[in-house]
Amino acid sequence: MCKVLKVSEAGYYKWSKLQGRPNKYENLLAKIREIRAENPDYGPYRIYLDLKLFHGYTRSYYLVLKLCKENNLMLKKRFHAKGITKADSAAQASENLIQQNFRASSPNQKWLGDITEIPTADGKLYLAGVLDCFDGAIVGLKMANHMRAELCVDAFTSAAKKYQAFGVLFHSDRGSQYTSKAYRETLTRYGAVQSMSGTGKCYNNARMESFFATLKKELIHKLKTENLRMETVKSMVFRFIEIYYNRKRIYTANGGYPPLIKRSNYYQELLLASGNLKAS
Repeated sequence: MCKVLKVSEAGYYKWSKLQGRPNKYENLLAKIREIRAENPDYGPYRIYLDLKLFHGYTRSYYLVLKLCKENNLMLKKRFHAKGITKADSAAQASENLIQQNFRASSPNQKWLGDITEIPTADGKLYLAGVLDCFDGAIVGLKMANHMRAELCVDAFTSAAKKYQAFGVLFHSDRGSQYTSKAYRETLTRYGAVQSMSGTGKCYNNARMESFFATLKKELIHKLKTENLRMETVKSMVFRFIEIYYNRKRIYTANGGYPPLIKRSNYYQELLLASGNLKAS
């Protein structure tokens, strides 16, 4: 038989001894499958971070990657999405102050904004979002069946009130909603400094567009929202963002921590540092 299979006798006997033995990574693979079942859009790196942060895993990422490859647990290529706002050529645009630097050392320093559309059985649903560069949290969110300026005004206002933000650097594209008088008056009311992408420069707001791509890949396209009522879709989008994305989903830019978990840790560290200073 060894001659027919073109293998050595030693190799055959070594293989036969291993048959029936439990896989030494059986428990790890079971946990990987469990995480993937709960989060079907996690690739190997997010699974690794989940294991490390919440399950006491201490081994390497490459072992997780190896097991994912061997067990058909890899993800397909990511979906990319872009905002839908159109530039108002007659409006005076603000300078690009952010210059693709999407990092922030504390909450409410830099916010990004944009609009996307979602098909529903009742027509298009428009979503205006505000993302905080510190932790990737969606701090402002409004949805409506129109994309007028007040949709973006409401998204920013709700974020500013909820997080008591004043003086943020707010970046968007040059869409007419963001160059409108109503929007600029809102920014002035909250002491915000406006920054805008250059015309045709989609990468100037890439982090916000990346969030929309995640939303569409992990929720919208799976649900086939064009067959669902608008109010149903609004409820599903709200739950995805506020319950899952902001609070549970592994976020690689945060070292794996979900956005609002990173934010909570930041404020806890501030309180601890303040207590230590008072004690000294």
